[in-house]
Amino acid sequence: MTTSPLLELNDGHRMPQVGFGTYSIADPDTFVAAIEAGYRLLDTAKRYENEEQVGQGIAASAVPREELFVTTKVPGDDQGYDSTLASLEGSLERLGLDDVDLYLIHWPLPRVDRYVDTWRAMIELRERGLTRSIGVSNFLPEHLDRLVEETGVVPAVNQVELHPYFPQAEQRAADAERGIVTQSWSPLGRKSDLLDHPTIRAIAEKHDVDPGRVVLRWHVQLGVAPIPKSATPDRFRGNLDMFSFELDSEDMDRIADLDHGGRIGGDPRTHEEF
Repeated sequence: MTTSPLLELNDGHRMPQVGFGTYSIADPDTFVAAIEAGYRLLDTAKRYENEEQVGQGIAASAVPREELFVTTKVPGDDQGYDSTLASLEGSLERLGLDDVDLYLIHWPLPRVDRYVDTWRAMIELRERGLTRSIGVSNFLPEHLDRLVEETGVVPAVNQVELHPYFPQAEQRAADAERGIVTQSWSPLGRKSDLLDHPTIRAIAEKHDVDPGRVVLRWHVQLGVAPIPKSATPDRFRGNLDMFSFELDSEDMDRIADLDHGGRIGGDPRTHEEF
């Protein structure tokens, strides 16, 4: 069984580099199977409406809770100091857990302008021991800097859309400068033709692997932390095979040429998640 290497976070904790995305999955047996396959990080959110099922999968798994890394997120309509405190308590109740390993602000929602107060609440939640690490999702450099300027606390993780069509070089550099681990959602470019692109397919044939493994290996070699999502056991088991081969510099250069700067998801400057 293959498991992911661990990344050091800026708060002293460690996080598996590769996780299991749970968006749109609600079958506890799928989460049990993912854990049995070797995944140790499960990424959920209140907005996904599956925290209860994720918790059931964790409880049914033979792997001890302390060997798992569980992430959830505060949604836009729970942003604000008091509502963030209550939101995590609700998530823990649904998950059936005493704490989570990572708690994220799902989107910055700059028009609403509550993300600094939300961050202050998350700092308190960490101090209470209800989450070990705190971070953000979809935050731009200016949002990160405002958090640090107003609270003095740097996020441990920034989870952003990232795939070969949208590799986010500037955002990755901004995160690294601040000591933040970049985690990638939609790492396989959902709802796009990425896995059918001739370049990806040619590299896959060269290494005798499927296209998804090529893309996930690219993430790992960039030093980011992908969280692929699949409800198909053969596929999510196969995804962990990304550690059995290595892309060479030519492969990496060819994939870099796929960048066309287009997002699949929302723009953090304007997206509102309610």
